[in-house]
Amino acid sequence: MSQGHLFVISAPSGAGKTTILKPILAQIPAIGFSVSHTTRQPRPGEIDGKDYYFVSVEQFLDLREEGDFLEWAEVHGNFYGTSQQAVMGALAQGRDVILDIDVQGADQLRSRHDLTPTFIFIAPPSLAELERRLTDRQTETEATITLRLQNAQKEFQAAARYNYTIVNDNLEHAKAMLTAIILEKRAASRRGYDGKQLIPIL
Repeated sequence: MSQGHLFVISAPSGAGKTTILKPILAQIPAIGFSVSHTTRQPRPGEIDGKDYYFVSVEQFLDLREEGDFLEWAEVHGNFYGTSQQAVMGALAQGRDVILDIDVQGADQLRSRHDLTPTFIFIAPPSLAELERRLTDRQTETEATITLRLQNAQKEFQAAARYNYTIVNDNLEHAKAMLTAIILEKRAASRRGYDGKQLIPIL
């Protein structure tokens, strides 16, 4: 069985990565989304175990000390971490995995020699548009929006370290570009649209 491929996606909060990812995960076979652990409070409509694993700070620190995280970061005053066992297990089974993580976590993965991820940065058209999207969500306080915009400016500087950058100024175009990247990686590793290893003709 061929090894799956790891896709690492980072984006400022409000750039629209969740909206881009949902239809892709539903349409492309043999690809999964790694559900992160976080200490932040759930937003309306979020489900524990589906959107995130919501844990206390104490639980998170215990998991970190036990080496359970492939990567972890503190973002906007909350901790986020990716289960090492879940990701490595899925890759070993031939499934591609998408990680939605902060630039700090992406930097940690770059230092690992046992992984060869594809790094994709999703950006909004402008900082002004990002502010509008965050405001329209009506889930953030003014202070939180200001913090997220400040962090976004730092995150934009990290985009040069990624293999690809997608500007989400048109949702359908952004989805098409991300889909193309995923399928190109499958073709490069001699796998088909369904993610399965191709049988050599000759």
